[in-house]
Amino acid sequence: MPDAAELRRQEYVGRINRAIDYVRGNLDGDLRLESIARAASFSPYHFHRIFKSVVGETVNAFVRRHRAQKAAGMLIHSPAMTITEISVACGYSSSSMFAREFRTHFGASASQFRAAGRASLERFRQELADRGHVLQKHHAQRTEMFFRVEVREEPPRRVAYIRHVGNYSEIGQAFSRLARWAGPRGLTQENAHMLAIYHDNPDVTPVEKLRADACITVPEGTKVNRDIGLATLPGGTYAAAYVEIDDTQYGEAWNRLFSDWLPESGYQPDDRPCYELYLNDPRTHPQNKHILEICEPVRPL
Repeated sequence: MPDAAELRRQEYVGRINRAIDYVRGNLDGDLRLESIARAASFSPYHFHRIFKSVVGETVNAFVRRHRAQKAAGMLIHSPAMTITEISVACGYSSSSMFAREFRTHFGASASQFRAAGRASLERFRQELADRGHVLQKHHAQRTEMFFRVEVREEPPRRVAYIRHVGNYSEIGQAFSRLARWAGPRGLTQENAHMLAIYHDNPDVTPVEKLRADACITVPEGTKVNRDIGLATLPGGTYAAAYVEIDDTQYGEAWNRLFSDWLPESGYQPDDRPCYELYLNDPRTHPQNKHILEICEPVRPL
């Protein structure tokens, strides 16, 4: 009989399967993120990351792949339908978009694919098999890190912030500016905390559009100016993953929280923002380790 953790994991998988069934049944219909998340009874805010942790690809990649694969099957098995009719049936907004997407997935135009008949399908099946072998080897690689999760109640946090737009790995520039502002104002005391709030999922958002806030906790009444803003992070129940990592392991630490811990935890994410709470200066650590907590808002599954 499955244990409690396995039953909770199965609940996650079952919900994602409902989302997959919804996508497959609505390739020519409403595939907005909110609609797919609703089919799985998950909050849209974190649905991308949950979906990828279970399925292994983003929602957008999954939708694009299934549209192209459905079109490929129809090209071979529905010879009476024109290519334009097939593109409409698979949910493409224009013939030019269909042409680009199909060539991206299959390396040939729709007409070339159709002309080669079943040989096209056989060739693609072999490519999938080869690709799957490579992916299996890739996903098997895991690095060593200290990783521990606890669920706890967090208080609201009043923060001053500078917004960073672009690659998340470059947010250090915003933190440097924030420290130069906070230091002379006496805001970098021992009870102050540095943290980063991430507003966009890097798996689905173009790098140049990623938004994050470099923050420092501040007392009530703090005055800000120019591009430094004030915000209050809501309190409540959070899963806090304490990690000790190298600067290359941030993505893996987030993935461990979502793919390893969350599905068996009995919790699901809610719509409050997630953030990283920094606990040390890596430059002072003997191994230059980054010690932090990844704080993910959760509610019961």
